[in-house]
Amino acid sequence: MSSRRPEVPKTILNRLRKACLALPETREEQAWVGTRWCIRKETFAHVLMISDGWPPVYARTAGTDGPVCVLTFQSLGPRVDPETFSRAPYFRPLWRPDIVGRTLDADVDWRDLAKLLAVSYCLLAPKKLVEAVRSGQPADREARSESKERQQRHRR
Repeated sequence: MSSRRPEVPKTILNRLRKACLALPETREEQAWVGTRWCIRKETFAHVLMISDGWPPVYARTAGTDGPVCVLTFQSLGPRVDPETFSRAPYFRPLWRPDIVGRTLDADVDWRDLAKLLAVSYCLLAPKKLVEAVRSGQPADREARSESKERQQRHRR
């Protein structure tokens, strides 16, 4: 007897896709369940649905039989801030100490999540790509700052 498993909602998948594919050399692919984003051979983000207690390892670690959409990613968070990353909406998968899970509900701050995904990527990417990501962010801030200063001088 086969039952069709629910798919990750398109709106969530599209938001994650936008954040992940903005990072250099990222590849999206179907995982054994759900969708994952990789840098080279390493998975830095994986989204899937838990429904009716399946997949069981995710249902156990997230503490729910679903239906719920969850994202797992690489993080130093548990070492840096163990309290935050050990309580809802976060959970700690048992298979690796450097993985964090998060339920994706209506309260998701997509900007914060994009930052967590960039950190996950940087933990696995080659140094050259990490430098490109890190140098791009401050440069963007500097360019915006310079643009604001020019606008303010022009108004005077």
